[in-house]
Amino acid sequence: MTTVPRSIRLTVMAALGVVALAGCEPLAATPDGRPKAKPAQMVAQVAAPGQKAGDATLTRARVSTKSGEILILEEDGSVTTMDLDSREGQDAFTISEADLAALNANLDLDFGGLVAANLPKEKTAQEKALEAFAARREPALPTLREDQAVDPAQFIAAKVEPMNRGRATDLVEVTANLRQGVDADIAFSYATCALAGWAKENGTPYGRHIRTLQAERNGKLLIGSAFILSQDKPMGLRVMETQETLRECKARGIPAA
Repeated sequence: MTTVPRSIRLTVMAALGVVALAGCEPLAATPDGRPKAKPAQMVAQVAAPGQKAGDATLTRARVSTKSGEILILEEDGSVTTMDLDSREGQDAFTISEADLAALNANLDLDFGGLVAANLPKEKTAQEKALEAFAARREPALPTLREDQAVDPAQFIAAKVEPMNRGRATDLVEVTANLRQGVDADIAFSYATCALAGWAKENGTPYGRHIRTLQAERNGKLLIGSAFILSQDKPMGLRVMETQETLRECKARGIPAA
């Protein structure tokens, strides 16, 4: 059996005293209608140090409600006094959850509600920011309006060129030629589909969109989109997932070459 430290006994005394006061009826009034004065001391019985299982030995302790003193009746009959705001008094009320668990094992007491249950780990500010950013992610292909028709004749040619061969980051640019007047979302979708076809041939599962430039030249619409390719899914507002994008391109009738 573990010995119960004095700091725990004092804490139990205080806790029981608070509970007792909280459950009391209001003090009866004096004959002249005024409430009776609060008691000068609170008295409690706590387990004696070194108590073994089955023992019923208790020691008395008192807490002064006026002077802020703790008075402990020791086993030899002497009284130990300390101020609540003294270092000894503060140390007496220092207690951990492990101390409460040890006391519970000794006295079979239920401290449910006195110590808050373990709360789940709170997310860090960085984790919250990353989740908020991920929530803003849009599909790789823009959502087309119902009145937007995809005509195969709109798509002329597209090619993918690595921009930094031999480097750790795989930066590529997709150049796409389309018929003049094609909607910008359809034009970007064509460039993305072309990238998905190229990425499949090269075994690359993901591409993160960096920027897209658009110009008209020789009666054609010219699109230049830059992507960073990766083996792991990256953070980004538009992320091309090769297999999923190829399926969507086929469903929309947009060529992937």
